[in-house]
Amino acid sequence: MIQDSLTLNKLIVLYMLDRVAFPMTAAQVSDFILGREYTVFLTLQQVIGELTETGLISAKTVLNRTYLSLTDEGRETLELFRNRINIAIRQDINTYLRENECALRNEISVSGRYYKATSGEYEAQLTAKDKDIKLIDLTLSVPDESTATAICENWQSKNQEIYQYLAKELF
Repeated sequence: MIQDSLTLNKLIVLYMLDRVAFPMTAAQVSDFILGREYTVFLTLQQVIGELTETGLISAKTVLNRTYLSLTDEGRETLELFRNRINIAIRQDINTYLRENECALRNEISVSGRYYKATSGEYEAQLTAKDKDIKLIDLTLSVPDESTATAICENWQSKNQEIYQYLAKELF
């Protein structure tokens, strides 16, 4: 029974990643699966780990976010076993992704990271993309790490209004 549960959860992750045209963060996948109580946190971590180890998904970590993508092998596996996912679960996933696609895409297309520059200051690098097109790539030099952290955190919530302000002022 436990193995069947693990298999179903693996198929749910594969199905979710197959239904979007962009990488999803592990947090986005977790929010959906845990929110629907399909499994518990530790089991989901095991599922994502095993899918990554077997090459069915790829995981790329940038700062504190892990981006998950379906590999060709994962897509082939899903095609073989798609019918093992209950139709109600597939519909639930499809509805969720349709209703939240813009928010999910926006969340992954905006990033802020910082690093210590050779000058001793910190640089906060802020980017926003639409699909694969960079809309903005801005680097700010600041004197300390706490300021750089705050800038990156604020970028996540205020990027649209900042971009609109810059576009208005510069165009």
